[in-house]
Amino acid sequence: MLNFLDFIKSKYEFFSPKEKKIADVVLEQPQKIIASSIAQLAKSAGVSEPTVHRFCQKINTEGYPDFKLKLAQTLAKGIPYVNIHVDENDSTENYTKKIFDSSISILNEARKNVDIRIIQRCVDVLSCARRITFCGLGASATVAHDMLNKFFRFNIPCNYFEDPVMMLMSASNCNLEDVFVLISHTGRTKDLIDVAKYARSRKATVIGLTSENSPLAEECSLVLSTKIPEDTDVYIPMASRLAQLALVDVLATGLFLRKGPQFIANLKNVKEAIKESRLEQQDDADGNRSQDTGTNDGL
Repeated sequence: MLNFLDFIKSKYEFFSPKEKKIADVVLEQPQKIIASSIAQLAKSAGVSEPTVHRFCQKINTEGYPDFKLKLAQTLAKGIPYVNIHVDENDSTENYTKKIFDSSISILNEARKNVDIRIIQRCVDVLSCARRITFCGLGASATVAHDMLNKFFRFNIPCNYFEDPVMMLMSASNCNLEDVFVLISHTGRTKDLIDVAKYARSRKATVIGLTSENSPLAEECSLVLSTKIPEDTDVYIPMASRLAQLALVDVLATGLFLRKGPQFIANLKNVKEAIKESRLEQQDDADGNRSQDTGTNDGL
C-alpha cells in the first residue's frame, strides 16, 4: 500500500486548481500541517475552509481531524517521503538534490513493497526456460534491453524486441517452454497486452514487470510489481524505471545463484572475450591496481 503522502501525490492530477494548492502545502511541509488548524492550512494554501474539507473527503478521509491523524501515522512510522516537485525557478543545486533524493526514496519504497515469493517463482521459471523474450516500448524498452544484456550470458537463448510486430511474430513461434518478460509501468500499453494474450494462448509463461491490477497484469502468468505510483511531474524522469532496473539485477542475481559456482567460469569466459576491447587499467597514485575478479559483467 502507498503511504498517505504518496497517495495524495498519486491523486494530484485529479485535484481542482484550489485542491492542488492544498496538496502542494501538505506535500511541502507535512510536519507543520500536523500542528495546524484547518483555518491555518486554508490560509497557507490561499483557499477557503470548505475547500479544505472537500479536499479531505476527496482523499478518503472523514474530515480534517481524520486527515491529520493519517498524516501523523505516516510520519510516525518513519516512512521516508521526499518532496520532489521541481519548480521552474529551482537552482541547479536544488533540482539536482531533488532528483537524487527522489531516486533514493523510490528505491527504498520499492524494496519494502516487492514480493519475495514472486521473485522466487520468476527465478524458477527463468531457470527452466528454453528461450526468454524481453519486450518493452518507450522508456521500458531500455529496461528490456538491459535484461537482454544480463541474461544472454547465462547460456539461455534470449530475444529483445521494442517493435510490436516483431513481438507478435515471436509470440506466434513460442511454446510451453518459452518465457516472455513484458515491461510496462502503467500496464495499459495495448500492444504489450496483445502480446501477453497471444503468448499465453501458445502456453508460454508471461512475466509482467508492471503495476498490480493493470490490464497487462491480468494477462500475465506472474506479476512482479514495485507498487510505485506513476509520477505526473513533467520535470522528473520516471522513477519507476529505476525500480525496474533494480528488479532486473535481482532476477539476474537469483538466476546466477541458481546456476551455482560452476557458472563463474562462464562469466570469466565472457570477461576474457571482451578484455581486448578495453584500455589497460592504470595504477593509482599509490601504485596500486584494483583487482579484477572476472565476475563483473558490465562493459
